[in-house]
Amino acid sequence: MSTAPGLIRFTRGRGGQVEVEGSVDSLAGQLLARAGFLSEPALGGRWFRLPFDMGTDWENARAIWAAHMLSAARFPVELGPELSPRPFGTAQPAAMSIQSLPRTPKR
Repeated sequence: MSTAPGLIRFTRGRGGQVEVEGSVDSLAGQLLARAGFLSEPALGGRWFRLPFDMGTDWENARAIWAAHMLSAARFPVELGPELSPRPFGTAQPAAMSIQSLPRTPKR
């Protein structure tokens, strides 16, 4: 699957791992590392993924946290439908951009 230029997309791969596709520069890589993503060499550059078998809830929370950090740094971000937060008992959306995520209330 190709992504829009500059877009950083979080998906769940065929093996169940959460991985990142798209344009990841040095700053984006640092933010991903801060959220717990691992970076490994790949044929096309670097492969960013979360550690395997950490549990779906933990993996989804880490992907959402990373997406928030990247969005705050003005990177275009998209969460795959399998990672998007949704209220209990509702249908899964086709896709959700980070801009549509609920904001944390200020204290």
